[in-house]
Amino acid sequence: MALAPLATVADLTARGLTVEASETEIVGVYLDVASTAVRTAAGVPISQTTSTVALKGEPSAWLSLPGPPVTAVASVTVDGDPVTDWKLRNSRLWRAGGWSDPCEPSEVEVAYTHGLPTVPADIVDLVCRIAAATLIAYRSQPDGEGLAAKDIRSERIGDYSVQYGDSGRITEVELPDYLRRQLAARFGGGVAVVRSR
Repeated sequence: MALAPLATVADLTARGLTVEASETEIVGVYLDVASTAVRTAAGVPISQTTSTVALKGEPSAWLSLPGPPVTAVASVTVDGDPVTDWKLRNSRLWRAGGWSDPCEPSEVEVAYTHGLPTVPADIVDLVCRIAAATLIAYRSQPDGEGLAAKDIRSERIGDYSVQYGDSGRITEVELPDYLRRQLAARFGGGVAVVRSR
């Protein structure tokens, strides 16, 4: 199941952007794409969800789970065998005997609920700003040409000439490196989620 966007059309209108009824569907797409970009940069879903992850088990007693905070663990298996002799502490699982024998690693699969029950206001705002910029680009040309990547550095009218920049930016959805680093540091992104339910 796909995650709901981190912001809604109502969040956009609360920030002063008028969304016409005919634009609601495309704005929904922009909010979803912007949310995906922010989640990818953060390395975690941010909003609360239930996921199943496969992690490398090691002899250590502690196993960190991605996408904190972890609020509940439904099941844990080690190499396919269910285990119940663990405790959840600070988004990590503790098991007295460790998560593998000392000679070889194991695969630990964990089904759990994690993420924030309420999306932080600054993340909602970021997603709204990305979606708004994309909507403005969409509105700039009635045939959708406004969505094409253009980084115009100079333009001359006589014997028409245009020079495009080479910033590498393709769309309004691309996050700058500094913002990607901030999101990853803030949310502690790490191991990829293999399955969300």
